[in-house]
Amino acid sequence: MDIEANKTLVRRFSEALNSANWDRLDDLLTEDFRRHCQATPDVTVESLEDFKALQQSFLETFPDQRVDLDTLIAEGDKVGFVGTYSGTHLGPMGEIPPTGMKGQVRMAGFFRIEGGRIAELSVEWDNLAFLSQLGLYPP
Repeated sequence: MDIEANKTLVRRFSEALNSANWDRLDDLLTEDFRRHCQATPDVTVESLEDFKALQQSFLETFPDQRVDLDTLIAEGDKVGFVGTYSGTHLGPMGEIPPTGMKGQVRMAGFFRIEGGRIAELSVEWDNLAFLSQLGLYPP
């Protein structure tokens, strides 16, 4: 496996998210892409199309969302990362109306690469810290 190519693939992934270019994900993710996240336990992503729909819903909630990957560490078919997610809560988040407040949270996780594409993402962040910044916690 080419470790630098895997890191470049992950950078291209974050660029696609930041530009809201969901079609670009077709070249970056496998069809059976999986996403795992304890911060959003009710969200199931078991395909490329599921992930595109999730990203579109995030964009509707946080139209200025941004993912910045600060650190990438690669070994074999895995790329670990530490980064920041930020956005302004301008759309509904489920049944929660927009607060108009901006949030920024550190996140970390791993990508698994398969055949030159991202097959899996495990990501975590401090949901309470993010909700607090949006004025939603404590309730």
